[in-house]
Amino acid sequence: MNRMILLRVIGISAAIVLALHAGMEFYGDLIRPNFRAGDLFSGEIPPDKAKLATAGGLASVSWDGDLLANYGAAAAADVLHRPSIDADGRASEIKAAQAAVVAALKVSPIRPALWLTLGTLQVQAGEAATPAVKMSYLTGSVPIAVAISRVRTVTSGAAATDEEIRLLAQSDIRSALSNRSRYEPLLVAAYVQATPQGKSLLLETTKVSDPKFNEILRRY
Repeated sequence: MNRMILLRVIGISAAIVLALHAGMEFYGDLIRPNFRAGDLFSGEIPPDKAKLATAGGLASVSWDGDLLANYGAAAAADVLHRPSIDADGRASEIKAAQAAVVAALKVSPIRPALWLTLGTLQVQAGEAATPAVKMSYLTGSVPIAVAISRVRTVTSGAAATDEEIRLLAQSDIRSALSNRSRYEPLLVAAYVQATPQGKSLLLETTKVSDPKFNEILRRY
């Protein structure tokens, strides 16, 4: 008899847990930010802070990779698009956004644009972004808008000194050059803002892929 009662209790408990899980999944689908990491690099406006706060509350207890990734990307975009005026407040916001992105990557690491998001936040915080940027290359392909942003991140920081990243970044630069009429201003801007190592990377790649554009860059 006691065994039957125990089995019933276990069955009821399991049913409650499953119901709660299903409810959280349904609620998560309703409030999940419609914002992906790639949107951050396409200039999309992030959700308002009220929606972010609601999504953040659920993300703190969720293992849904899409929810965590979307929230992390939206939190990063919020920091970058709506930075706090106060330096301490901005630093705190960047750390919180980094924590959200890291939490998502722990659950679902095959997200190249989200790795670049982490690298972008690390650059904003004055931290080394080379490992995160490298992971953005190693975990898959990205849309051209993300690739252009990655070129800018690589060429403007210490990542341009890493030989493996230099080789990987050449594919991003060549992708942009394949539609040069559209992306030429962004490549020029990246060159102007680049470190000496970043400039050499852009010059070396364009010298082979597009000598005419190489001549344009050398004017700046």
